[in-house]
Amino acid sequence: MASTYTESTVGTQLLDHPVEAEPLRHRLPRQARAGAPLLGVTAMTAALGATGLAAAPARAAAPVPAPAPVTAADAAPDGQHAADPGLALAARILQQADGQRTATEESARLAAAQEAEAKHADRRAESTTEAVETVGGAADRSAPALPVADYRLAEQYAPAGAHWALLHTGLDFAARTGTPVTAVTGGTVTAAGWSGTHGYRVVQTLPDGTEVWYCHLSRIVTASGPVAPGTVLGAVGSTGSATTPHLHLEVRPVGGAPVDPLPWLHRLGLRP
Repeated sequence: MASTYTESTVGTQLLDHPVEAEPLRHRLPRQARAGAPLLGVTAMTAALGATGLAAAPARAAAPVPAPAPVTAADAAPDGQHAADPGLALAARILQQADGQRTATEESARLAAAQEAEAKHADRRAESTTEAVETVGGAADRSAPALPVADYRLAEQYAPAGAHWALLHTGLDFAARTGTPVTAVTGGTVTAAGWSGTHGYRVVQTLPDGTEVWYCHLSRIVTASGPVAPGTVLGAVGSTGSATTPHLHLEVRPVGGAPVDPLPWLHRLGLRP
């Protein structure tokens, strides 16, 4: 009996208090395990806030560099302006302006070259005139002289030719335009100016009444007054009916019909 009671009593005690000590042993660990994930989420949130979320404002606050201005040097070739009509139009306008400027500059250059050539011809004529006058001043100014230097005898008196219906009335000295024309001998300039087919003409009258005509001149230098041999009367040209630059020299005794100038020049001691 005693043994049975004891076992029953112990069993009753065990049944009446089956887990008195157990809750005290296991609740705190369970609370610790349940709190661990909470602490892990909090820590992760804090870590993300310290890295990604904190870096986002810093990146947003960084200044964005402004685009560099487009200049004419950065313009793309014509084939690359299709995406921007404004740049294509600007390129075409610049090309047009360059073409017009080039044409204007070329015209100005040609005009300047022509003007320079004309001035050069005038200076050459003046230099030759000064040289002739200097030589004439040093020599005997009464000595006859041929009317043109550096010439080629092109036509003589009365040749047959398509340009002359009856005869050629003078002697032609072919020379460059602007070459000085000088008086063959002493006399007086009695007429000067335009004379139809003879172009610009100077008429020199000699003491014996013979007239010497200097024709097709490009300009007249001496229009009147006494002249000595070698005095510049004008310059070689191609005015009137002339087709090439030359001096047409006529000799008319006592103002009458023209004669062959060659024998007359020979009598003066000149051999053209």
